[in-house]
Amino acid sequence: MIWETIQRVKSEKRKLDVVWLDLANAYGSVPNERIQLALRMYHVPEVIQVMLDDYFSAFCMRFSTNDYTTNWINLEVGIAMECTISPILFLMAMEVILKAAEGSAGPANLGGGGSMPPLKASMDDTTVICSKEDETRRMLTCLDVLMSCPIDRLCLPQQVSQEPVKSLRRWYDSSMKDTGRGAETLELASENLLAINKCGLQGKFKI
Repeated sequence: MIWETIQRVKSEKRKLDVVWLDLANAYGSVPNERIQLALRMYHVPEVIQVMLDDYFSAFCMRFSTNDYTTNWINLEVGIAMECTISPILFLMAMEVILKAAEGSAGPANLGGGGSMPPLKASMDDTTVICSKEDETRRMLTCLDVLMSCPIDRLCLPQQVSQEPVKSLRRWYDSSMKDTGRGAETLELASENLLAINKCGLQGKFKI
């Protein structure tokens, strides 16, 4: 959707700001209070809220090397990546932030009566899409305030004219064209297939 939006605006010769954002240490910086706020906001039963609060407040972990193993450490901030419930809780916590920020800018004008909401997100990858520079700045300021208080600050990539940006498995560069993507995909596939061929694994299949 983001790519199609950019291509449509290019063809319409309209102005569009697109900013790709990523959270530093996303899973490791979500406080328990933000999780509890998200659970209340989405009307999760109180018994589940209490259970999850007890679960994460008693969550312990330790680390091992070849030489030693640490003592058990309480998980005071963040959620465990290997835990099944963590992705759901992380999405809920992020949704609280996005809902609070979405009113900072209006829908981007794509021309021909088309529009796009100013925020698109998948896990910790967030994209800001605005037609006006002042709305872009307002949205970024709002997100920075919301995320830098209980959650780590946003990492803003360089401009695509300086360095390509990868978001949701798609590369964006200053050309905003797809001409080089096919060759890159073939090269990557060839490298990975060669690595698989060299690894020595054997499999049997029956159809």
